[in-house]
Amino acid sequence: MKIFGSLTLLLFVLITFSFVRGQERVITTGVPFLLITPDARAAGMGELGVATSPDSYAQQWNPAKYAFLESDSGLGLSYTPYLRQLVDDIFLGSLTYYNKLNERSAWASSLKYFSYGNVQFNNMMSGTIIDQGSKRPNEITLDLSYSLKLSEKFSMAVAGRFLRSDLKIHTDIDATSANSLGVDVAGFYQGGPFGFGNNDARLRGGFNLSNIGPRLKYDEGGQMDFIPTNLKIGSGMDLIFDSSNILGIHLEFSKLLVPTPVAFYDNNNQQLGYRQPDVNFFNGIFKSFNDAPGGFDEELKEITWALGLEYLFANTLALRSGYFNESEEKGSRRYLTFGAGFKLKSMEIDISYLSSTSKIRNPLENTLRFSLSFNFDGANRSAGGQELSLVY
Repeated sequence: MKIFGSLTLLLFVLITFSFVRGQERVITTGVPFLLITPDARAAGMGELGVATSPDSYAQQWNPAKYAFLESDSGLGLSYTPYLRQLVDDIFLGSLTYYNKLNERSAWASSLKYFSYGNVQFNNMMSGTIIDQGSKRPNEITLDLSYSLKLSEKFSMAVAGRFLRSDLKIHTDIDATSANSLGVDVAGFYQGGPFGFGNNDARLRGGFNLSNIGPRLKYDEGGQMDFIPTNLKIGSGMDLIFDSSNILGIHLEFSKLLVPTPVAFYDNNNQQLGYRQPDVNFFNGIFKSFNDAPGGFDEELKEITWALGLEYLFANTLALRSGYFNESEEKGSRRYLTFGAGFKLKSMEIDISYLSSTSKIRNPLENTLRFSLSFNFDGANRSAGGQELSLVY
């Protein structure tokens, strides 16, 4: 990519999930890549995962699920190309490792790296293009979580996260990076099998309050950006037809706990646009529930929802589909997803595909995503991460 002068316009396009009209009060944050789904299993089910069966990628969705895994340890690897139809060097990569300490507790760690690709800096002086070198803006997070079963059916977890945003939006070598810390608090419920008509069923539920932490600050005196503090609440039910056929149905709601942008004006009282209010992150969380200028109706529009299906067959194959919905006034992300998973001994391979149903193009539209996971102790796990021995 070749640009002249500041990268502000380019970075705005890259770090915003949807291309929206400027007059709309769309909530934006710093390091928005934290909201990109890294694993293809969740991506195939409408990008949800707070209450699905436990798997290697629970760190992203609900780390409390690790306490329910039967495998003693595992590893997850994923690669997600971003804006693939425009450029070929922007991507999200993730690495996750978990380890069961005993029957009740587990810890996990994950690393996520988002690359904005190679950016060439040029400047125009007296009609001559001067090469000022290139840089690779990137953002990175490192997580550590601990989960504990509080009963046979319920667990909770806490996670800590280090965030570093190195956008390098200036050509000087000492361009400032922004750092912050985030904390997650999560809970997960997994019930036992019960009769449901002529079949058995199992219920799950979960929540995750993620990325609680200070705002990012790139330069002294510059704008401070909220990190994407997010609340997810979900439920799911497995319909168990027999030992080889299981259908999972999942529903999830999500809300950014970041203040709604407020209007700002020039000296002539002419509105220039919207920006985040200058409050600390703690006050911002509480303000996010009742600060929308449009009242309760607008607050409801700031909640997204997703519906996902997963069909497991013969402990080897998983077929998935889902739908994600966001208000047209708050970003207009609406899309169908499809996916599949395959189990080969202790390795699981997942793929997913996204098809937008919105007039606004999605950065991940028509993109195939892949992820791999490994269970090192060879436990008998399904392609979707569900342990059949838990059912029967």
